[in-house]
Amino acid sequence: MAVDLLLGLQWGDEGKGKIVDVLTSKYDIIARFQGGPNAGHTLEFDGQKHVLHTIPSGIFHDETINLVGNGVVIDPVIFKKELDNLSKHNIDYISKLLISRKAHLILPTHRLLDAASEASKGKAKIGSTLKGIGPTYMDKTGRNGIRVGDLELSNWKDKYRTLADKHEKMIKFYDVDVQYDLAELEKEFFNAIQTLKSLTFIDSESYLHEAQKQGKTILAEGAQGSLLDIDFGTYPFVTSSTTTAAGACTGLGVAPNKIGEAYGIFKAYTTRVGSGPFPTELFDEDGETMGRVGNEFGATTGRARRCGWLDLVALKYAVQVNGITQLIMMKGDVLSGFKTLKVCTAYNYKGKEIHHLPYNIEAENVTPVYTEIKGWAADLTGMTKADELPKEFNEYVEFLEKELEIPIKVVSVGPDRTQTIER
Repeated sequence: MAVDLLLGLQWGDEGKGKIVDVLTSKYDIIARFQGGPNAGHTLEFDGQKHVLHTIPSGIFHDETINLVGNGVVIDPVIFKKELDNLSKHNIDYISKLLISRKAHLILPTHRLLDAASEASKGKAKIGSTLKGIGPTYMDKTGRNGIRVGDLELSNWKDKYRTLADKHEKMIKFYDVDVQYDLAELEKEFFNAIQTLKSLTFIDSESYLHEAQKQGKTILAEGAQGSLLDIDFGTYPFVTSSTTTAAGACTGLGVAPNKIGEAYGIFKAYTTRVGSGPFPTELFDEDGETMGRVGNEFGATTGRARRCGWLDLVALKYAVQVNGITQLIMMKGDVLSGFKTLKVCTAYNYKGKEIHHLPYNIEAENVTPVYTEIKGWAADLTGMTKADELPKEFNEYVEFLEKELEIPIKVVSVGPDRTQTIER
């Protein structure tokens, strides 16, 4: 069986958690393949909101196995809080949640290093979530990291001490004021490690290989978005992992020829959290309305998201890099009430009109070229069928399909799992 992918095509926050939840009934296994607790996947159903940071979004379905893959970095403290929250809702995660032995651990000192590094940058800060993600991936590629499988070894605490001591020396090097009580942080950390050890650790690449041979259906769930990819995103304002389709292969041990459908998720407009270039960003009433109606605040940090019109130049780029086979458009309901919508269909790049994403999209180099489309006034949130959607909404979707040359199979008209319409 092929492994299907679900990927964000913008700067994250596209609504991947909701769609994984909607699609989960079609799959036996949901597998996270990269990122860490800097992700925030929000799911709403039965009148309740749930936010997951590391645990795959299929956890609320009784028959589905959820796997945290080798490409993920795990903060045991945050992970324990997620598990505690699931316990409140009587979710049987012990039998439904598996952890790759090759996944790396975020130590308390990784978070301190993250804070020290960001503080040292001053106005040039990246906009890190300060969850220790970057320093953990640096230790991974520097061959210093501690992995989940190390917890099964008798000397893992010696490895921990060596790495934590090294981190403290690095924190001093940054020469910034970072106040902390490591003993207190470690107490919480080691307590959380005991909870983590109550779960099942597996050699996940072998597990998935056998699952495919047995005909199991598998959905690989990405975190963040394609424009935050360490290679193909708006560097250096990116995350520290491969958020594109290739990351599913390295983050789960799945061969490229085993990839099936690639679902690409995007918002009907564009948002971004943190620093970095954003060609279609709005600073007017339209941008304020998008943020207010769309409740655009980060699920992990609570930070207000920057809002702007849909950028088709960047979206086409993400579609191409990922090999997207079908699209899912989120938050179409947020655009209800705009008389005229704008879509960026080209860039004016250093005086020349271009249709591809260039190396640098900072404001001094790039100005968006817009196409205007008639808006709609109808409230979409109560609609449940495609034939109920207003003519202008369908024209907007059809315009995007023509530009992107990929079908938009699903549109979301609200945060609840029931507010999802197939086309």
